[in-house]
Amino acid sequence: MTESKVHVSPEVVAATASGAGPKHRSLRSDVWRQFRRHKGALIGLCAFLFVTVASFVGPYLMPYDAVEIDIKMRNLSPTWSHPLGTDNLGRDMVARSMVGGRISLLVAITAMALSVFLGTTIGVLAGFFKRLDGVLMRLTDLFLALPVLPLLLVIIMLFRDSLRATFGPEQGIFMLIVF
Repeated sequence: MTESKVHVSPEVVAATASGAGPKHRSLRSDVWRQFRRHKGALIGLCAFLFVTVASFVGPYLMPYDAVEIDIKMRNLSPTWSHPLGTDNLGRDMVARSMVGGRISLLVAITAMALSVFLGTTIGVLAGFFKRLDGVLMRLTDLFLALPVLPLLLVIIMLFRDSLRATFGPEQGIFMLIVF
């Protein structure tokens, strides 16, 4: 048999001899340390924070209103006063992007929260009631297999008028898109 030698640093030998032992780390600190070292994760976090701050703080700092129509300023190319230019009605595109970002973030967070809630509920029910496990998993497979866009169009056609009458035009369409 061959003998293998393990090289141990003097610091580890001194720490073990003194009774200090290895430092215990928590899962949270390990995850945070790995996150800080991952360049893609940091770039994604910076982009997300930029979009979030720009969407919620930016409209209050912009000198232009997102819905104000100024026909004299229509179809401008980018300038210092309008960094992305204006549209065919003279509305500032940066201000419109910031307001649109706020709505997009609201839709994304609502859809994510709904997905987490439904997934957790289905998982808890499948784990608690063993007989429902197969049925719930087949139901989940069915929803994953259906094409989303045609299903969404059918749902919109069926429930558009009733939701619009109940919640108003904007809130009704928002509910159809998110749910």
